[in-house]
Amino acid sequence: MKRLIALSLLALLGAGILTGCNTVDGAGQDIEDGGEAVQDAAS
Repeated sequence: MKRLIALSLLALLGAGILTGCNTVDGAGQDIEDGGEAVQDAAS
């Protein structure tokens, strides 16, 4: 389960980077969205 969460988080962060977060605010939002996805997966 921990492996799945870690892989999901890495995939989301990688997708955020690839889409070109041009600002710190955008990067923060991507990280927050990734965290929410991990929480949903854990539930």
